[in-house]
Amino acid sequence: MSNGILNVPMPLNEPVLDYAPGSPERAAIELRLAKMLEECPEIPLIIGGKEVLTGRTAKAVCPHDHGHVLATFHQAGADEVQQAVEASQQAWQEWSEMAWQDRAAVFLKAADLLAGPWRATLNAATMLNQSKTVYQAEIDSACELIDFWRFNVAYMRQLYGEQPTSSAGLWNYVEYRPLEGFVFAITPFNFTAIAGNLPTAPAMMGNVALWKPASTAVLSGYYIMKILEEAGLPAGVINFIPGRGAEVGDPVLASPELAGIHFTGSTRTFHSMWETIGSNIKTYTSYPRIVGETGGKDFVFAHPTADVEALVVALVRGAFEYQGQKCSAASRGYIPRSLWPQVRSGLEAMIDRIDMGPVTDLKNFMAAVIDGNSFRKLKAAIDGARQASSCEIVAGGGCDDSVGYFIEPTVIVTTDAHYETMKEELFGPVLTLFVYEDEDLDATLELCDTTSDYALTGAIFARDRQALVHMSKALRHAAGNFYLNDKPTGAVVGQQPFGGGRASGTNDKAGSVWNLLRWVSQRSLKETFVPDEDFVYPHMQ
Repeated sequence: MSNGILNVPMPLNEPVLDYAPGSPERAAIELRLAKMLEECPEIPLIIGGKEVLTGRTAKAVCPHDHGHVLATFHQAGADEVQQAVEASQQAWQEWSEMAWQDRAAVFLKAADLLAGPWRATLNAATMLNQSKTVYQAEIDSACELIDFWRFNVAYMRQLYGEQPTSSAGLWNYVEYRPLEGFVFAITPFNFTAIAGNLPTAPAMMGNVALWKPASTAVLSGYYIMKILEEAGLPAGVINFIPGRGAEVGDPVLASPELAGIHFTGSTRTFHSMWETIGSNIKTYTSYPRIVGETGGKDFVFAHPTADVEALVVALVRGAFEYQGQKCSAASRGYIPRSLWPQVRSGLEAMIDRIDMGPVTDLKNFMAAVIDGNSFRKLKAAIDGARQASSCEIVAGGGCDDSVGYFIEPTVIVTTDAHYETMKEELFGPVLTLFVYEDEDLDATLELCDTTSDYALTGAIFARDRQALVHMSKALRHAAGNFYLNDKPTGAVVGQQPFGGGRASGTNDKAGSVWNLLRWVSQRSLKETFVPDEDFVYPHMQ
């Protein structure tokens, strides 16, 4: 074992490949897509490094072609959860005591494997099973996940270096111990990078994890496990247990060894889990750490001095990239009356140029929404707006699930600032705009701040600097990630730590040292070199 005080490789954001015609990455992804469409693997659970087949199976399909089965995956239940808990506790004994640099090496190697030989595989799985275009997959399942693994190693080194001062005659220092027990990672379908980060960030700090991926993103999750295995992650450190929510979640939350929750998903599920943990609090060995990001109703607010072209691009990209299925997606906007004619014509013209279709056609800007439930929810919202007297659909509105779950990019304009699509998270390509009178700026800023329960991301547009300052102050608590003259999506690891408050979560900032702090328990140590030999203080003489 090295006795050096080791530095780690300086992390740099992974370059985004452009997949231009004739490029080697385009050839590689087209080849891998074609091959993956011919495969149909049987995906097991992975518990203690062993593949487990339960016989309770479900199918992974292409959302853009829901009749095409990509894989069959096995699902966990109470028995498999207990096996995973036992496997994690066996692995904890050695993993929690392993030198930090040896743990770091696993994830640095995983990053390089993903940047190289595994890139096309994970991108193709994300495209086909989660309906991402090649660019949306590249920035997610390749670049962001690589960044998480590299930057988190540097943040781990930084955190361990945070030490107290020592006065004369003694030495003070802090140990950053892993939590006792296991961390339960519950990951969403919409970002493969989040799915990879939620179990590995705690693991990097010496913890062990049970990982339940979204049932609509099991294929990419399985390949992440294969990358980690190739990188040398010991058996049992992360246990892969896809399955139905309650069938996995209920026995996990009942386990006395539960030490933490790392969650991204719905507010309702997060509330339910928190309530269950509260009810079970006397049964746990320690108080579980609860870290969660639960979505948003993200806004774009334009000032009368806004650059209209930049505003329109931000609305289109922010609302419709990845079919609006980003926690950070722009789903409501506030446009001044003086700019509305230009904004409307710009939106109509730009949306008219959007190509939507299967992810295998790389010219497409949009693909399908994730599944039938999402399709039906979005269609109902669009149909409701079409019938509402306060609303007008100015672009899109078409829905077709005959082959894939396709929803057109849709813009609704409402005269009711509290209309349901201005308040409720839809998680799809539906943008609702409220046109305000220029002189009502401050009242509309208050509307923006108070209409939604969420506070994840938001964007403001203005050329006037004083206006930016004024709007930013008025919306200070309305978003945990705030953008000036840019779309409210696209946070980059190491540049914009991500998370929000209010109903959007605990704001523990994925992609920062502050997130890693949640996965350690500090022990303060004080060593006195020459102890006192009498109890008497000078004032007593």
